[in-house]
Parts: sequence; structure tokens; C-alpha cells
Amino acid sequence: MSQQICRNCVMDISDFDITFDKNGVCNHCLDFNNKSGRYLFSLKEEEENLNNLKRRLFKRKSGDYDSVLGLSGGVDSSYLAYLSKDLGLNPLCIHFDNGWNSNIAVKNVRNIIERTGFDLYTYVMDWPEFRDLQLSFIRAGVVDIEMVTDHAIFASMFKIRKKFGVSSILSGTNYLTEHGMPKSWSWQKLDIGNLRSIHKRWGSVKLKKYPTLPGSLWWIAATKIGFSGYFEEPLNMINYRKESAMKKLSEVFDWEYYGGKHYESVFTKFYQGYILPKKFNIDKRKMHLSAQIRIGEINREEALKELKNSPYDESELRRDRAFFLKKLGLEPEEFDWIMSQKPVEHTEYYSDRVYMAPILSIYKRLGL
Repeated sequence: MSQQICRNCVMDISDFDITFDKNGVCNHCLDFNNKSGRYLFSLKEEEENLNNLKRRLFKRKSGDYDSVLGLSGGVDSSYLAYLSKDLGLNPLCIHFDNGWNSNIAVKNVRNIIERTGFDLYTYVMDWPEFRDLQLSFIRAGVVDIEMVTDHAIFASMFKIRKKFGVSSILSGTNYLTEHGMPKSWSWQKLDIGNLRSIHKRWGSVKLKKYPTLPGSLWWIAATKIGFSGYFEEPLNMINYRKESAMKKLSEVFDWEYYGGKHYESVFTKFYQGYILPKKFNIDKRKMHLSAQIRIGEINREEALKELKNSPYDESELRRDRAFFLKKLGLEPEEFDWIMSQKPVEHTEYYSDRVYMAPILSIYKRLGL
């Protein structure tokens, strides 16, 4: 069976919702062409954007910190810390420890904190609870296993922000380098109803310490009307490029690259490099490489050549698989059986996203 692929990038029909125009160009590239101009700036515009950001943060400041900043040791959050220092900001850096941080990520965080002088708050997850949640999602057969981590990061950021009386959250989100994530490759991270439904079916440990946003109505408030003013996205205010960012980070912080998008987490590396391709036919490199093609960091031929290589080195795969199973307490036979089963839609479980859709459509029509 032929695999239709975009003539401009390397996205293909493994994205169930992809469409192509008469020239064979995918909807992601067309969308990028329409929107990318909003994220391209002159040097003067970059300076104005950052100065305005600084004024907004200082205006909201009421305590020791002008913002909170999630610091994983990955390129985006690390560059956000560099940019904050360069601007003279004083964020409280928050490191989320779910038990899966790579040694490289830990070293990167330590170097950044030492050289910026920023304060660091490490939020350590309760491992029995977190492990049980991750196992629940693996056994449920749904695609977005990382929802367990991402929801907790978001919830803990709000919790810590409130604790220290900080109004603003600095986000490492950046449109140009992360554009084109297919909807079918992930799920709404704040869908606490879906998370609880999956855990109720497959979990065995009562959740007492896992941070959550309280209830489905909160999901509407947080994503649509409640906190948009508190979020700032500095990397969308400059001509951000990952390659030049990594070079600067290496020079300033002795920062080290960990080998792949979000591979600062051992769990994410195994999830993206093995579970997604094998069980769900999803190779996230296609999305990441396509984003690089669109901004001119690589050409299409280089991306196609990269995709011919396995997403995982065989020796690393054996090592990481053994570590993954041992840490989760998952027997190899059960894991292999799970991997052989047909994927299950998130909507097979209760979902705030589905239940609240009619209300969300009303908010959208009202422009909220």
C-alpha cells in the first residue's frame, strides 16, 4: 500500500486527519504559510516585544518573583531561562521530578541554576501514585500516555504559583519549531475526567498527592476564559531557532544535548522512540522534521534520509526497555501483549473534552 506524503514536508497519512491540496501540499504546511508571519520579527520588533513583556511582568509582580518558569533541562525551557536572565527577570524555576529524568537533564538544570542565580523549586511526584497512573494508561491502550505527566506539570505550576503569590507563568511554547502536531497523536492534557476514568478502570493505588486541576468546569476556565492573561510565551516573541539556541546554551551553561525532542526524560524517549511507532504507527520525528523544513533549518531530502534510520539504536533500545519495565514493575510478557493489542480511543473512557464540547462551542461563538 502506497503512503501518501506531503510534497513540501515529510508528514503523511499516519496523521489520520491530514489533507492535501491539488499540488500535494499538506494542510500543516498551508496553515504554516498562513500564520508564520505572525512569528517573524525584525530586530527592533524583537526588542519591543521583550521590553513589553518585561513591563507586563513587573507590573504584575507582588512578591520576590516576577514569574514562574518550568525548567526541565530541555532546550526550550533552558533557553527560556537564558532569555529571562538576559532580560533581568527573576523567575522562580520549577523542576518537575517524576522519577524519569535523565542524568543529562539533571546536570543541565544544575548548571543553569548555578549560573543564573535563580531560585529552584523541585516538585517531586509521589512515585507509587505516579507509577500506578502510568501503568493505567499503558494498560488502557490509549495514545497519550504522556498526559499523566503533562497534566501534573500544568497543575503543579498553578499550585506553586499560588503558593508564592506569583501572577505570571513563562511558557516555552513556540509556534515555529513545534508547528503541525496532528490531533490524533495526542489528547487534551487538561481532561481530568478522562484521566480519572482511565485510572478508575485500570489503577489500584488511590490518588492523594497527584496534582490536578479541580473538575471539568475548571478545564473550560483554564483553557478558554480564566488564565489567558497570566501566560506569557517569550519564545513566540523572538525569531527562535533550536539549533542556534542549543549553541548559545552550550556556550553559556555548558548545556548538553540529550539526543531527541523531549528526550531529557527516559520515559519520553522510550514512549516516542518505541511505543508510538510500534503500537500506534506514529513516528513523531515526522512532525519535528517537518517543522524544521518549514523554517529552513533542514531540507526535505535530509529529513527523508533521517527517517530511513530507526528511531532507536538497538543497544539503547534493549537497555531502555529493560529499565522501563523494571522501574514500572511490568512483566515483559504483559508488556508484549499490550503492545500487540489494537489501540483504544480516549473517547472509550469518560472525557470532559467530549462532555463539555457543546458548552465550549457556545464560548467560541461568543468569542470567549
